Amino acid sequence: EVRLVESGGGLVQAGGSLRLSCAASGFTHDDYAISWFRQAPGKEREGVSCISRTNGNTVYADSVKGRFTISNENAKNTVYLQMNSLNPEDTAVYYCAARRGQSCGSRWYGVGKYDYWGQGTQVTVSS
Repeated sequence: EVRLVESGGGLVQAGGSLRLSCAASGFTHDDYAISWFRQAPGKEREGVSCISRTNGNTVYADSVKGRFTISNENAKNTVYLQMNSLNPEDTAVYYCAARRGQSCGSRWYGVGKYDYWGQGTQVTVSS
């Protein structure tokens, strides 16, 4: 059974940093991509970043480029999202999601493309 478990969310002041973790288990193959999504109250779930476990390629949403960094620690089957220079607009529940494939692909932000989701972790940025 595939499981994704997020952790690391919390309350932080504007300008601060957080690091989210997504621990993956149950995969029987190495060809998959993991993405971070977020959903703020009353808004649709949006893609934040994606990393290919196969080749390490990464992509980011424009809103987080230069502030967020996604990384993968294969030995621990864990994907991280380092979030710096946080602002109140980053407040949301953050989810990690996984789908089979060697790369993130041009439409990596499509919610329907993902087969597995974590339970989410709340990130709140105060002004």
